[in-house]
Amino acid sequence: MGVVKISQSFKTKVTPGRMFRALILDSHNLCPKLMFSSIKSIDLVEGNGEAGSIKQMNFTEASPLKYVKLRIDELDKEKFTCKYTFIEVEGLMETIESISYDVKFEPYGYTGCVCKMTSEYKTKLDVEIKEEDIEHGKDRAIGMYEVVEAYLLAHPHAYE
Repeated sequence: MGVVKISQSFKTKVTPGRMFRALILDSHNLCPKLMFSSIKSIDLVEGNGEAGSIKQMNFTEASPLKYVKLRIDELDKEKFTCKYTFIEVEGLMETIESISYDVKFEPYGYTGCVCKMTSEYKTKLDVEIKEEDIEHGKDRAIGMYEVVEAYLLAHPHAYE
């Protein structure tokens, strides 16, 4: 089994609490509205949204994937952190054992934050993950953050 760890960060002019509430706690409502060309829906399959819950993100026909299922491993509403694991990724589970994310929103400056994400890819056997696939995933994640940031800047009272 191989393990690849990637870290990235994104600075924003939005407070940690608002980014956390929008991207983590209310992603099932907000993301399909803002990213309707790629995300069809995010459904709660099991649980109530807290640690242990399972969500399914369904993509539109424009996406190369049909859906992914993720399990929320840890959720800290006080520290604005979340850990989750993709437990089912259509078309990738033959080579990938799991993909885990550790997301943190930390204060930056007077009203902003730094969104930090660490991704850990565990492959089956000795399968090597292509650098371009990792870069594509990183770009999509940052793209989601940027869309949500733009929405929150345009709607300063949302998710207060």
